[in-house]
Amino acid sequence: MSFYAFTPFSFSAIFPNSANISFHTLPKPTSTRTQPAPGRTMSTPRKQHTFTTLHSLYATSGTVTIHSSSSDSPILVPTPSPLDPNDPLSWPRQKKRTAFLSICTFTFLTNFGIGGLTSAFYLISLEFEKSLPETSALLLWPILVLGLFNFFWVPLANYFGKRPVFVLSCGLLFASYIWGALAKSFESLLWSNIVAAFAGSSTEALGAAMVNDLFFVHERGGKMGVYMNFISGGNTVGPLVCGFVVTGLSWRWHKWIAAMLTGINFVTVVLMVPETRYHRVEVTGEGGQQVSESEDNGQEKGKVRGDGEQGQQREGIVAVPKKSWVQELSLWSGTPKDDTSLWKMFLRPLPMFAYPCVIYSFLGYAVSLVLTVAVNILNSFVLQAPPYSWSPTVNGLINIPGFIGNLLGSFAGGWLVDKFCDWRSRKNNGVFEPENRLYLCILPLLITGAGCVLFGYGVERTLHWTSLFFGYGMVSFALTAVPTITMAYVSDSLLPVNSDALMLVNGSKNIVAFGFLYGIVPWVEKVGYVECFGTQAGIYAAIIAMGMAVLIPFGARIRHAQAKWRIIL
Repeated sequence: MSFYAFTPFSFSAIFPNSANISFHTLPKPTSTRTQPAPGRTMSTPRKQHTFTTLHSLYATSGTVTIHSSSSDSPILVPTPSPLDPNDPLSWPRQKKRTAFLSICTFTFLTNFGIGGLTSAFYLISLEFEKSLPETSALLLWPILVLGLFNFFWVPLANYFGKRPVFVLSCGLLFASYIWGALAKSFESLLWSNIVAAFAGSSTEALGAAMVNDLFFVHERGGKMGVYMNFISGGNTVGPLVCGFVVTGLSWRWHKWIAAMLTGINFVTVVLMVPETRYHRVEVTGEGGQQVSESEDNGQEKGKVRGDGEQGQQREGIVAVPKKSWVQELSLWSGTPKDDTSLWKMFLRPLPMFAYPCVIYSFLGYAVSLVLTVAVNILNSFVLQAPPYSWSPTVNGLINIPGFIGNLLGSFAGGWLVDKFCDWRSRKNNGVFEPENRLYLCILPLLITGAGCVLFGYGVERTLHWTSLFFGYGMVSFALTAVPTITMAYVSDSLLPVNSDALMLVNGSKNIVAFGFLYGIVPWVEKVGYVECFGTQAGIYAAIIAMGMAVLIPFGARIRHAQAKWRIIL
């Protein structure tokens, strides 16, 4: 069976020999070394790039032992290098927290400065004499840009490093907020938001990838929950703050506040966040435990052989000197040492759409985002118009239940899922299976499905404002719970290529969300809130439930089969 039969597109035009590659019968790699001609010096050949398998990079395919019968402490997976203090997994706790909170703050401020304006949409529409659909473009086009330009930033970060991309995009976000605060026309304000979205688009996939750079398997769920709460928090705290700022000052001051906070974070990133990219290849040693071969650019190699506990037998054995603070400030950390070119970095993620975990994660994230942003776009036109006739300040209070929903969702998808996985692993002789995370998708399935219906009925029947508040809080639960669970699942299953896979998740969900939300206002005007939000609830429930029904019982089998698919460039 050929590869392209499993995917909706053929790669034979890009990769001429891909059409006849078998999933399961994999040829052994052959040497590219040849004998020199008489009188000539033999040169080192460049490595030939072909389709390879995930199994060759990640032998366990996500099934790892995280508990030992001899100790209550979790086994550290991946195994940090005991010979290299520059390994991000070995960084001091405070250094990890600074890097992690800086990327969290950046993604929060992206949504804070752009999505936070939703409380002022009604007043902006009056100031610039724009209709509801025209004003909603201030949020809709940035959503599309946030998705599309994931496909621009992530390959650059994979090739040049995460730090230069992080510094550049953070500086650009700062400048775009100053532009927005000074905008004199609607078009200028719109373009400032689009440029801000271009800068902020670097963070959604790279931030999730940095979680994997800095933390171990047993920590990732909780940290991913915190990260997702910062993403969604910008869309709830932003409008809440904006409501008060608009009433006391103007919407422009919301932009100035975002610019000042982004400037502070920019300085922190420049001075205190080193490169987190680290070459780490995990293979399986005796007894199913991990052998880690790590390489830092320009440094000596160190090989570690262990039984899963930190600090066991070591071979190979040249310690790597610790970088100074000045060295860590460098924006240059090298490029890949093989012949991987930048254009191949742009093409490399595309075949990963064949992985079921990627498809489920991006669809689940997309529908969760659609529900939340739909309420964000519409609520000011509902609550600031008769019969409610609220001021922007009071209207902004609807984001309090939204924020609470985000917090509870990140708690359920992060900490609670980690505890559940820990319990399941102990019941399974210490073996962790990534599918354990998916059981708790039942919580957002029930809570958000019901909240969506409640909000639709509440608006159309002009029910008490508490129904709208409760509905929005329940809808917001999914925006953190679903991506926290499913993106951690993707990372566990596809660890060596997680930044590429998460780029597909984040980029694709924004593109799907844009297409859906672009028609949300005409849809509501045509069929009403009950039918519109009821249909959205049905689509959401179907996607979440079908993914659980397939991946929980069959996910492990699928993972080990897909690990042999030759679709990684």
